[in-house]
Amino acid sequence: MTQARLKEKRTMRVVHGSDAVPPEAKGAVLALGNFDGVHRGHQALIGRAIADAKHAGRPSGVLLFEPHPRAFFQPDAPHFGLTPLDEKLAVLEDLGLDVAIVLPFDGKLAALDAGRFIEEILVGALAVAEVVVGYHFFFGRNRGGSVETLKAAGAAHGFAVAVVEPVAERGEPFSSTAIRLLLAEGDVRGAADALGRPWRVAGPVIGGAQRGTGLGFPTANVALPKGTALGHGIFAVRVTLDGRALDGAAYLGTRPTFDDGMPVLEVFLFDFDEAIYGRTIEVSFIDKVRDDRKFSSAEELVRQMEEDCAKARDILAADRGR
Repeated sequence: MTQARLKEKRTMRVVHGSDAVPPEAKGAVLALGNFDGVHRGHQALIGRAIADAKHAGRPSGVLLFEPHPRAFFQPDAPHFGLTPLDEKLAVLEDLGLDVAIVLPFDGKLAALDAGRFIEEILVGALAVAEVVVGYHFFFGRNRGGSVETLKAAGAAHGFAVAVVEPVAERGEPFSSTAIRLLLAEGDVRGAADALGRPWRVAGPVIGGAQRGTGLGFPTANVALPKGTALGHGIFAVRVTLDGRALDGAAYLGTRPTFDDGMPVLEVFLFDFDEAIYGRTIEVSFIDKVRDDRKFSSAEELVRQMEEDCAKARDILAADRGR
């Protein structure tokens, strides 16, 4: 989702940092976490926060950290973030929250122990009425704070603590880690089920080698966010461009038939003929068509691409009927 679209739609109050929290963002019922992906497990926490806030006549919200703590502690290790902050905020707003508190995860925050985090941020800056957390929530320096820490502090400072049990399907709890593993295998359908919506990436269309155009399949190339680890192959996708929804097929891989170079995302839009270099598109991955592989000739590749596009059209038509 683009920044322009966010500014146009947003009614949820977004507060960056805890130094100057506006009065309307204080006294809220806040779900706490990283919320990477805002998956169905996260949505259970958020749903509880919204319900409790409505019952108490208070604003509902989330307190989240940006960047992900793993990216702070391991800056040289690429981190596969499922949802950039703009998209995360858009999804949170769609869920019906009143406020999102975004705390910059930096050295200062990392140094706060659990007690100071509660006293300085939850109580001092935010005056929380209630916090909602998952059963395995840890926080503060060296992850020294736990659910029990929060409960004891809540009793002392006068805020409620709600603990939400894991949300699972077929015995497997929903988690950001599990979704990353599904995407690494190319299982975008499974990831969409866990997320409650298709996984997507957004970015400007960049120039490429024009091989697709030479083969009769002109593509829009999109640079993937750093750390993205999607399994290679052909995918049925839906693309949003300037508010329009377009069907297409996307290739992610190293082009083994040609140069076996760096991975690139190439999107072929069906029944579309416009120059869109430099414009931002959002690519939602609906299902995988096949794995990447090397072909003996360009002609063999073109025949396969025709079959891939036909299958992608069928997948997207069936998906519309779900």
